[in-house]
Amino acid sequence: MAGHSKWANIKHKKARQDASRGKLFTKITREIIVAARHGGPDLDNNLQLRMAVNKARAANIPNDNIYRAIDRAVGSSEGDNLEEINYEGYGPGGVAVLLDILTDNRNRTAGEIRYIFSRNGGNLGETGCVSWMFKRKGLILVEGGSVDEDELMLTALDAGAEDVRDVVQGWEIITSPEDFEAVKNAIEGLGITLADAEITMLPDTFSEGPSEVLDLIDTLEEHDDVQNVYTNWDMPEDTEENA
Repeated sequence: MAGHSKWANIKHKKARQDASRGKLFTKITREIIVAARHGGPDLDNNLQLRMAVNKARAANIPNDNIYRAIDRAVGSSEGDNLEEINYEGYGPGGVAVLLDILTDNRNRTAGEIRYIFSRNGGNLGETGCVSWMFKRKGLILVEGGSVDEDELMLTALDAGAEDVRDVVQGWEIITSPEDFEAVKNAIEGLGITLADAEITMLPDTFSEGPSEVLDLIDTLEEHDDVQNVYTNWDMPEDTEENA
């Protein structure tokens, strides 16, 4: 994979996070409610809920808010009308785009997402048009200089990591979704503060595309029903400076 793309994306997201913190809290809360409704409120037995709660804590959502969202989902109908959908399409330059959607109105959301694509040089595609390019994986990022490389690699592989990649900014550790938490906990056990850790959709290959791809990504992420945006765009490291 193109090593700098994920790191550039994280830099850009963190730069925008404060401006949209309220919207981020709302999206994560909805994710918690749906996960609790589908798999129950027990964090130990509900991986989807556990991941949503971890995401909430990483975003500094207070614990009271997190458990209030879980309580709201249990014994109520809230979350029942939210439908989980994946949309797929192409951005400028033919870059692949895959979306995780939570919506209470599929037709409304489809029309709005189609409009966003068309206004930003892309087009919404048919189911399966780009999803074959992606695989669900755990991705852990460790900044360079924070740990001995041999110790990191041995610890990660012993815990079940599929690959440890040395990139310019540090290391990328790839796992299966099932082994993600074990590997993450093992690495944190070394006293390392992770740059990022998530279960995501990783493309098999990356594609160069024009800077306008960023406008499409940002507009999609601003939409209330879009939970995650995945692309195979090889985002340049200097994106933030050129934005």
